[in-house]
Amino acid sequence: MTDPDSATATGQPASQDMPVLMSLPRVRRRSIGRIVSGAVVLALLGLLALAFANAKISWGVVNRYLLTLQMLQGAERTMILTVGSMALALVLGAIGGICRLSDNPVVSGAAWLYVWAFRGTPVLVQLLMWFNLALVFPRLAIPGVFHVSMNTLITPAVAAILGFGVNEGSYVAEVFRGGMLAVGEGQKEAAAALGMSHFHTNRRVILPQAVRIILPTLGNETIGMLKLTSLASIVSFYELTETAEQIYYVNARVMELLIVAALWYLVLTSIFSIGQYYLERHLGRSLQRMRPPTLLERGIRGALDRISAARRTA
Repeated sequence: MTDPDSATATGQPASQDMPVLMSLPRVRRRSIGRIVSGAVVLALLGLLALAFANAKISWGVVNRYLLTLQMLQGAERTMILTVGSMALALVLGAIGGICRLSDNPVVSGAAWLYVWAFRGTPVLVQLLMWFNLALVFPRLAIPGVFHVSMNTLITPAVAAILGFGVNEGSYVAEVFRGGMLAVGEGQKEAAAALGMSHFHTNRRVILPQAVRIILPTLGNETIGMLKLTSLASIVSFYELTETAEQIYYVNARVMELLIVAALWYLVLTSIFSIGQYYLERHLGRSLQRMRPPTLLERGIRGALDRISAARRTA
């Protein structure tokens, strides 16, 4: 048996002293680098705030146009364009990712060609090509069934959704391919042992696991798509940025309207980020590790919990 005095003499604390030691407050060692970097960041933020405070910006104009009908409609069109384009991109990306891993050289080659062509050309060029598709295909027709002018079919909204969706689908295809390759080979072998076909193996085993892996990347792609929609004005689609431009062309309040547009982009981005967090939590509920919520997510979730508690007690 070890004598407590001998343990103390050798520099090791006695067992009865451990609770006392554990209850002592932990003091973080001061770091000069941390203090200096924090001071520099605060100074830069202060200079930025001072610059905006001293600039000739009418914050009353920002407040006046923030919730106007025009800006609300612009934000709504931006949201619709983002959701529609990402829905098309997810469909094309899932199909493209599966085809890229196909054993059929024709199918995998066609998928590679799609990714190579649309990922290798600027999205602005693709938007203009979709908008002017009637120069190549004047009419869309099935003999004896229907025919329609391509100018009538390809509206600015349709051209924007096709341009963004098909372009983004080439990136999402590679994301799906990487996620499917990350699923263990044993999953395919187990599905084959159960007699599942290649199609059912992908649909019921591989893709559900791949989606959980690639969801953070898809969330980033969605937020990137939201900001990319500002290019839709090139095909005369009046989204959020174009709406702000149309207003400041009239009243010459350029910076004020750009700040309004930036605030709306922040709101929409926050909505998508919170949705991504809850979707990740739902799909990863069987895992032990979870992505910690951000400060904004914790604040909004706390506010929603307080509202729900107030309703229950009312």
